[in-house]
Order: sequence, then structure tokens, then C-alpha cells
Amino acid sequence: MADFKLTYATMFNPPEELHTRFDEALAKVRAELGKEHGMFINGKDVFADEKFEDICNSNTDLVLAVVQKGTAQHAQEALAAARAAFPAWSRTPWQKRVEIMRKVADLIDERIFELGAVMALDVGKNRMEALGDIAEAADLIRYACYQMEKNEGFIVQMGKDPLPGYEARNISVLRPYGVWLVISPFNFPFALTAGPAGAALVAGNTVVMKPSSDTPWIVRLLTECFRDAGLPDGVVNFVTGPGSTVGQALIDSDEVDGVTFTGSYDVGMGIFRHFAQKNYVRPVILELGGKNPAIVSRNADLERAAIGIVRSAFGLQGQKCSAASRVLVEEPVYDDLVERLVELTNKLAIGDPTDRNVYLGPVINKKAYQDFQGYIQEIAQAGGKFLTGGKVKTGGMYDKGYFCEPTFVADLPLSHRLWKHEMFVPITTIAKVKSLDEAMQIANDVTYGLTAGFYGTEEEAEWFFDKIEAGVTYANRPQGATTGAWPGFQPFGGWKGSGASGKNAGGHYYLQLYMHEQIQTLIR
Repeated sequence: MADFKLTYATMFNPPEELHTRFDEALAKVRAELGKEHGMFINGKDVFADEKFEDICNSNTDLVLAVVQKGTAQHAQEALAAARAAFPAWSRTPWQKRVEIMRKVADLIDERIFELGAVMALDVGKNRMEALGDIAEAADLIRYACYQMEKNEGFIVQMGKDPLPGYEARNISVLRPYGVWLVISPFNFPFALTAGPAGAALVAGNTVVMKPSSDTPWIVRLLTECFRDAGLPDGVVNFVTGPGSTVGQALIDSDEVDGVTFTGSYDVGMGIFRHFAQKNYVRPVILELGGKNPAIVSRNADLERAAIGIVRSAFGLQGQKCSAASRVLVEEPVYDDLVERLVELTNKLAIGDPTDRNVYLGPVINKKAYQDFQGYIQEIAQAGGKFLTGGKVKTGGMYDKGYFCEPTFVADLPLSHRLWKHEMFVPITTIAKVKSLDEAMQIANDVTYGLTAGFYGTEEEAEWFFDKIEAGVTYANRPQGATTGAWPGFQPFGGWKGSGASGKNAGGHYYLQLYMHEQIQTLIR
């Protein structure tokens, strides 16, 4: 595998060795199911009085792990540990911080197959998506290290004041804030914990990580990569438990100097408003989902368009904030494209996500499963036409998991709320438009602005890039119409209701969000 670089763009044709090694790791992981895992506070495993079970969503008979139901007290202890560790870590030379964080990335690489197997079981990602999440985490950390090195620690000599008889020295320094809170989502629990936490740590902050209660096990294993790389006690802390108690205690605390949250628009905006009421302004980095359009011109390569749209609509069962959830097609090619989309979608295998032949695993939990059914009913009542899917899978193994069919919907009135509502299940709506201008108006008429895709001529693609209101944009991409960003290649972040910072993770400007500027003037 020496010549193979795994990314979301290259994952569709991996070497056979990748599958062999995944299967070997999966057998080992299955033999370890059901073990108890502690929180990690101040360099020690911490156990709570109450526990909860991390249940497999593809087979709810399986208990993957027993996890701690942390309390507000545990949240306070984690913050206190991070606060105590901050002075020494922040004053550790940036070169040493980079060295340690590169060890974290290397450990992730070494453990990628075990971690990928856990990811498939814990989240329900197919094996390639699971391995991609792990590989992306390592590259996000490395990219933060690269930016710190490239910018020589963000220490910049400024101009000298023209003061006769004096010598002026002015230096701009970016310095860490303090204790950083990372609240991560279920859908990319490894990369979207490791990426923000890695940037915060490279910058010199200390970190408290709180994962989704749907996917705590995989984030515990990320914590072990930080621990085993030699990070000092208290620099990284990991707590688990309900958002209503542990999560709220973390958000409420004045010990939090900055927060990165990835998740729903409503929860993220709630955090943003809550932080605005503290005693001074603190940085809040939010990534809040999307309602991502794919626009198809009458001049498009329809084969590319169909493959890219299907991959982006139904990768991870539509549970990506970058999923292609709206398709807008110029009238002359609408019928041909729909025919190809239906043909490709009907070939997708649904089942055990660890099976190499499966493309769609289960949705994350019972609520998402019920949401899917509710949306299907709502679409039917509104006169929508199901081109594919429209049902949950039943019978045999399907009765033990949360399996939903990949669903393309036509003829849903553009005035219907689901054209603007992020469903986060495998449902994508399709509409026929008379012109690209009409498509663009519809595409931009939403709260969100995360990703967008286009298929057409190069001249039309430049028009698309100029007009679309989104942070990550793709044209003529068969690897994914709206999905597949990778650190160093396609920095990932959104506009409008999709993001708070205007700077994309894995890009030139992201690491600086975890530091504030100090000007140091010395007169001699």
C-alpha cells in the first residue's frame, strides 16, 4: 500500500491489502466487544457511579462498549485539570508541541485498521468511509503542524517606530487562549474531534473533549493516541455523558476560553447565544450543517454527474453535513439524468457496514430511523414521487438495525419545507429547472451555505463559483458532487448558517482561530 494515499476521493478503488488488513483488525475488535472504558481526566482513567451502553446500530443485540455517565462534577474536574496544565503546555516551545502532535498522527496511522473497524461498528460507516475518517484525522493534525512550522510559530517582526534617540522593537505574537472545549458529532467522531483538538493543542491550548453519546468508544480510542504520544497530564481530557448534564456544565463554565462545536444548527446557535452572555467575548467556532445543492447543466457529462450525486447523496446514509440533499437539473437533460440516478442507486448494497460489498449501513439511532419514516410520510402527503427507496428495510438482519433505503424524490413542490430543512437521512430531492439562473436562485435561497456541486462546461463552472453562496464548491467531480473535502486539498467550512468563523478547517487560516494576537513593544 506504499503508493496508495487514502482520501475520500481515492477510496473507491483501494488495493486488496487494505481489505485484508481491515478484516484482520475487525476480527480482533469483535473479540473485545463489551468492555468498560473510562473517562480520561488529568492523565488518569476516571469512572462514574452510573454507566451507559454504546449499542451497535447495525445489530442492536451487540453492546460495543460500556461507557461512563459523567456528571457536572466530572466536567468541572476536567476543566480544572486543563487549566492547571495550561501554563506549562502553552510555554512549551512550539517546535516541541509540533513534535509531540506528529507522534499522535503517526499513532493514528499505525492503528488505522483497528480504529476503522471500531468506527464501522460504532457509527455504521462502510469500511472505506470508516478508514477515511481515521486517515483524515491524522492529516488534519499534520496540517496544523505544517501551518505552525510554515509560519515559524506566528512570531512576526513588525516595523520600528521612528523615535529619535530610541531603538524600538515591535513583535506580533499569536498566543493560545487557554482551555479549549471540543464538542464533536456522531458522523465524523474521530476527524471532527482530532481536527479541532489537534489545532488547539498545536496552538498551545489545553483541551476537554466531549463526544456524542452515540459514538463515545471511538473517541476514547483517539484519547489513547494523545495519551500514548506523550502529552503531559491534563493537556487532553475526555468526558462522556448526557449533553443535558455534562455538556451543559462545560458550556456554562467560565473556565472555557474557547469552544469548537460541530452539530445541528439549533444547538450550535444556542451555544453561540449562550457564550455571548459571558463576561467577555470568547471565540466560538461552529460548523452547523448544510442543505447542499448539486446543479446540473444541459451541457453536463451526465455519467460524471450521476456518479458524483449518488456518492454524495447516500454516503454515510446521507448523514453528512455536506451530503447532496438537493439536485437541480436543467430540463433538457432531466429525464436522462434521473434514469441514470435510479439505475445506480438501485445497485447500492445495504447491510452490515463492515462487509466490503456494502455501501449503506444503518442510520445512527432509533430517532433518525423514525425521522426517516416521518419525512417519507410527509413527502407522500405532499405529492412527492419516490424514484428510489422510500422505505425502511425489514426482515432478517434488518430487523436488528436501523436500515433505510436510499431515496430520491421528484415532484415535491419547491415551496415545501423539506427543500430547506436538513433531514440528515438518505433522502434527496430532485427538481427540473428551466435555466441555470433559476437553479442558482433556488440553491442560494436557504439558511445554509456549506458545500455545493456543479456539472457543466468550464465556462459555466466559473459562473457557478462566482455566484454560489457556499464555503466548499466542486465542479465536474465524479468522486462526489458535494462531498469529499480533504485537509490541504479542500479546506472544509461553510458560509451563512453553516459556519461561524469564515475560515475552513484544513486550510491556510484555520489554526490562527485558536490563538489571539499580542503586540510586544520594547523601547531601548
